[in-house]
Amino acid sequence: MRHNKKFNHLGRTASHRSAMLSNMACSLIKHKRITTTVAKAKALKKFVEPLITKSKEDTTNSRRVVFSNLQDKFAVTELFKEISVKIADRPGGYTRIIKTGNRLGDNAEMCFIELVDYNENMAKDKVAKKATRTRRSKKAVEAAPAVETPATEEPKAE
Repeated sequence: MRHNKKFNHLGRTASHRSAMLSNMACSLIKHKRITTTVAKAKALKKFVEPLITKSKEDTTNSRRVVFSNLQDKFAVTELFKEISVKIADRPGGYTRIIKTGNRLGDNAEMCFIELVDYNENMAKDKVAKKATRTRRSKKAVEAAPAVETPATEEPKAE
């Protein structure tokens, strides 16, 4: 019986799984977005988010703890120098999983996993979101002042 065992083993031994998650976390930190299967992305999310939370506090102990999980100096320095500064005010949810469809060879569910604050397209969508249209009565439309559009000026020939 496997009561209360929610851990996804991903069909690997413990050492292979930890090495794979460590390498994927380093790639995610370096490239800010990677493509993988949905199962691996969900496992990676549980692996990397506590490390990002740990990086908010830049102490020797937290660097050692993160390095013991990642085993990559460049990823650790980038995590503590760039990423922790950018996500300092975020209370959690540092990664986003976007499903992209199925892989051709084996029909596995594929996705992007990315760091939330590094996707400029999603940030622009939040800012430039259109206001929803509402119905107005004819009286409200007539009472509202008309907005004049500025006329285009023709360039002067000198």
